[in-house]
Amino acid sequence: MFLIDQLILLFSVLILLGVVSSKLSARLGLPLLVLFLMVGMLAGEDGIGRIAFDNAEAAHALGTLALALILFDGGLQTPFSSIRQVWKPASLLATVGVLVTAVITGLAASYMLDLSLMEGLLIGAIVGSTDAAAVFSLLRNAGVHVNQRLKSTLEIESASNDPMAIFLTVGLLEILVNDLKPGSGLLMLLVVQMGVGAAVGLSVGWISVRIINRIRLQASGLYPVMVTACGLLAFGIAANLGGSGFLAIFVAGVVIGNSRFVFQRGTMLFNDGLAWLGQITMFAILGLLVTPSSLLDVWWEGLAIAAALILIARPLAVMPVLAPFGFNLREMALVSWVGLRGSVPIILAIFPLMFGLPDAGLIFNVVFFVVLISATIQGSTLPLVARRLGLTEPPPPTPAATLNITTLEDVDADIVEYTLGSDARAVGRRLSQMALPEDTVVAMITRAKNVIPPRGSTLLHGGDHLFVVLKPHSRAFVDRVFSSSSTPDEPSLGDAELRLKGGTRLEDIQNSFGITLHGPATQTLDEFLREHLHTAPEVDATVTHSGLLLHIHQMVGSRIATVGLRQLALPGEMVG
Repeated sequence: MFLIDQLILLFSVLILLGVVSSKLSARLGLPLLVLFLMVGMLAGEDGIGRIAFDNAEAAHALGTLALALILFDGGLQTPFSSIRQVWKPASLLATVGVLVTAVITGLAASYMLDLSLMEGLLIGAIVGSTDAAAVFSLLRNAGVHVNQRLKSTLEIESASNDPMAIFLTVGLLEILVNDLKPGSGLLMLLVVQMGVGAAVGLSVGWISVRIINRIRLQASGLYPVMVTACGLLAFGIAANLGGSGFLAIFVAGVVIGNSRFVFQRGTMLFNDGLAWLGQITMFAILGLLVTPSSLLDVWWEGLAIAAALILIARPLAVMPVLAPFGFNLREMALVSWVGLRGSVPIILAIFPLMFGLPDAGLIFNVVFFVVLISATIQGSTLPLVARRLGLTEPPPPTPAATLNITTLEDVDADIVEYTLGSDARAVGRRLSQMALPEDTVVAMITRAKNVIPPRGSTLLHGGDHLFVVLKPHSRAFVDRVFSSSSTPDEPSLGDAELRLKGGTRLEDIQNSFGITLHGPATQTLDEFLREHLHTAPEVDATVTHSGLLLHIHQMVGSRIATVGLRQLALPGEMVG
């Protein structure tokens, strides 16, 4: 038997154990990363697998590749609106927050382990950053629902704080190993890490979208592969230029994910699968690298350092940063508690082993123990803490699956499949009663094994599958009409304009969007505007009513065909 045959068997068994353990996560109340680490530890030399693995360089390489794929997937799923909303507090947490956390934790580590101040600060720097894989997994897959600003702050921070942690770790190692003097050289290292990483990520992301949409590949399955290769290209270019590859691949993912490109839905699913594969592989390998029995030698010190990190360092780093941005005490407490440590600290803890630092083994074991404590305690109690703080929210609308259109350059439309939940507001109502945007068409309805012709009189049932042709800018509005939600959406249109047919009834607008226009329930927008206009209706005439601006966009003869509804900053009632 060849060695590769044994490795394939081992790898497949570890992956399958990781996948199966994910089913236990909700039942045991443990984060997935803890279960994946346990899989690796059980397979290791102290576990039932008896696999001896101590190759720090291989673990570092595999961990880096896996984390890059996880960050790329996170970037693909991060909308620009989230970044615009929280980039200031998130960027401060990713820099100043990491520095404060590292210093306080480092002082505690130096005292508890009787190490030099620099070695203690090195441990603080290694555990200073929150982990993107852990945070993404908890907030996106563990059923924890908080408001969008909190969620975005935590995700953007965790995805962008690696450069600061790497800068502090490498800088302190240079001081310890090569007697480098702190000064402008270290500051330049940070500037280059973040500046080059961001610039490369933006550039590669922008160029990638244009190449992907112009190239004509014979096999459609190559498009997801090409997108992933573009992300890895951003990582490689940035890393080889001295920048942060992690920041570059995340930024490239954000740029690509917020653009329209060929086979977008398939690409998202492909990268989501790669991210899961990366998580399982990374944590299993890192679990193999540690010797569980050696953790018993540092359990007391590790527990004390973890307590200092969780209860003192993280809150002191978070609260002064978030307070100026209007976060209340409960929100700051939750952000403090979600400072999970995961793969990044363990990967950074491999650096001292590679640098040949005398206390490298001690540092690795302490960091691993701190990560286990942080992930287990903070991760498993997050739902409870969020509920006790009163910050949990109902689940968002059930996401719909978007079908691929291969000619996106020529067709500015999406085909979206919606599955109506039993609690959807559309259930029990006729298709003609849906206040759909004027450029939206229901193309087909399937119920069980039957195809139902989409007519205005068609009564919608729970479990129906609706295939809807829509324009991208109308997607959010159609989501609100058909997607399942335990509570009605807030009666707000945000910054977008909702365009409806003039024959849409006021009661249908109320039922579909929670927006109330005061008038008879069966009154149409056409009739409503004629009642509130002082003159005959014409294109571009407007009416302000109930905090909304109603704008006539199209007339067919004397009939009002299309009306735009836009939210106003200040509600009022006047005619324009």
